[in-house]
Amino acid sequence: MKIGVLQFFSWPGRHGPLEEVYARALERIETMDRGGFDAVWLAEHHFTTFSVCPSVHMLGTLAAARTRRLRIGTAVSLAALYHPLRLAEEVALLDMLSGGRVNWGAGRGFAPSEFNAFGVPPEESAERFREAVEIVLKAWTQERFTFKGAHFSFDDIELLPKPLQQPYPPTWMAATSESAIDWAAGRGFSILMDPHASMKELGDKRRHYGKKLAEAGFSDAGRDIPMARLLALAPTTAEAETVARRGAQWLVDAYAGPQHAHRKTMQRTYDGKEPVQHYVDSVILHGTPASVVDQISRLKEEIGLNYLMCAPLSRESFRLLADEVLPRL
Repeated sequence: MKIGVLQFFSWPGRHGPLEEVYARALERIETMDRGGFDAVWLAEHHFTTFSVCPSVHMLGTLAAARTRRLRIGTAVSLAALYHPLRLAEEVALLDMLSGGRVNWGAGRGFAPSEFNAFGVPPEESAERFREAVEIVLKAWTQERFTFKGAHFSFDDIELLPKPLQQPYPPTWMAATSESAIDWAAGRGFSILMDPHASMKELGDKRRHYGKKLAEAGFSDAGRDIPMARLLALAPTTAEAETVARRGAQWLVDAYAGPQHAHRKTMQRTYDGKEPVQHYVDSVILHGTPASVVDQISRLKEEIGLNYLMCAPLSRESFRLLADEVLPRL
């Protein structure tokens, strides 16, 4: 099973100099490269201290320069917010400069603040995302290409550079909703699975994806399907639960705090529980290293987990992941 890290660049409470957020993240990425991690997956967000990384491609270039074997993933390039030719150029250049180590993850995005600021009507975002993905893949695989769509039109374009990996880097689509899973499966795309689904929801979505792939004439055999999981590790169960609860509160506040009065998505209860308790009970992997290894083993058996994309909720969680969990897997 492959293990990667979903790298956020959080700046909670604006505590400390912002440059330290990037410095710590890059030190962590260097540790991943020396260890047995498969990839770092860089999270793109805009206009929020939840994760201060507006350009995963720029950050990815620096990560590539500091590493030798670690794959550089985007989780995700928010394709609906980009001009697709610019997006194709940036990812291709990153692949070239990294020596062919890019994992390209693309997603639509979800935050109204991002859509509004970039002038993308939310009701058009899914269509723009899908059109952008089509354009990027054509730009990478065709010497010259022409495209006419609802939002973009180009005539006789040659994109340079082309990616170093041929025909193009390994590609995943972020798919959370059933409609997004259906679209990705129907076109044979592999998917990235989100960190907010409960363990049960994760399994249900994975089975639905496999079914829809088969219906479209594709197979899930041999596919890496990264499943993102928030991770709280500590020497004792009680300490790990404290880390999990603190991380869940931070997450809920970031997505539905008072600064997001227009967002209601996390203001409901989950299975009769408040959001923080739901995350602690049903979403976050937490415990001692040994108990988390057991939880991961069960997920392998029950839902076919073959690629764990971890989002450690503390520095101690990352250290224990690197030093104690990874060697056991």
